[in-house]
Formats: sequence, structure tokens, C-alpha cells
Amino acid sequence: MTTTLADQPLSVRAKLAAAWTSFMFFYVYVDVLGFYTPGTVEDILDGRVYEFDLSQTFSVSALSALAIPIFMIVVSTTLPARANRLTNLVVASLLVPFTVFNVAGGFYLWFYGLGVVLELVLLALVVRWSWTWPRATMPAPASPVRTRQQA
Repeated sequence: MTTTLADQPLSVRAKLAAAWTSFMFFYVYVDVLGFYTPGTVEDILDGRVYEFDLSQTFSVSALSALAIPIFMIVVSTTLPARANRLTNLVVASLLVPFTVFNVAGGFYLWFYGLGVVLELVLLALVVRWSWTWPRATMPAPASPVRTRQQA
């Protein structure tokens, strides 16, 4: 006798949270692995990241930018469906140009290019799953029943 594994469907919320989590892993690991490119650590020690001076403003801006997809993990599992769908569509769409911009900072084009492509695939999945969010059919409202006392 053979048995097959049960393939339980995932909710849209779980898929979105998984995609945002994966996006964050790529985002962080591209930056971490980027430290191994020649000259990167020296530039950071000299107070520069790509073309930007390291400052509190830079650090706050970078943390704020990273906070968006981080919070999307929580948002994807907690917001009501309608707000969840709209928020995921808007945020994923706005992150596309931000993500593409990250190629400009990398001089290892194949490395940074691959990172950006993988991040864009995840953003595309977020948009697709949000756009195709299943709809529930609502029963038609019952017609009011009039009693003798109401007539």
C-alpha cells in the first residue's frame, strides 16, 4: 500500500509573509556578501557607502527603507483582506524602482544584478498573489418576512 503526502494549500497571507521574509533575506545577504567585494570595507571605514557619506541621516534613511519590507511581514498576516491586498500591491510596486536602483551601487554587476532579479521575482509574486486574492461569495440577503403584527 502506498500513500501520498497531503498537499495543504497555503493562505494568501502565509504566501505574502513568506515572500516578504525571503525578500528581506536576499536584501540583507546581498549587502552582507557585498562586504567581501574589494574596497568596500575600506570605504565604510573611511565613512562612505557607494556615493553616500556615512552619517546619522544615512543610517536613519537606510533603516527606514529596510523597515518597510520588514513590517510588511507583519502587515501581511494581520491586516483585513481588503486593506492587506491594497497595501501589498502599493508597497511592492513602490519597491520595484527602489530595488532596481540598488544595481547602480554595485560594481560587481553579475552579483548585484542577480540579487536584484531575485528580489524582483519575489516582488512580482507579492503583486500577483495580492492581485489574485480569492474572493468569497456572499449569500444574497434574505427578503424580510412580514409578520401579522407588522401588516
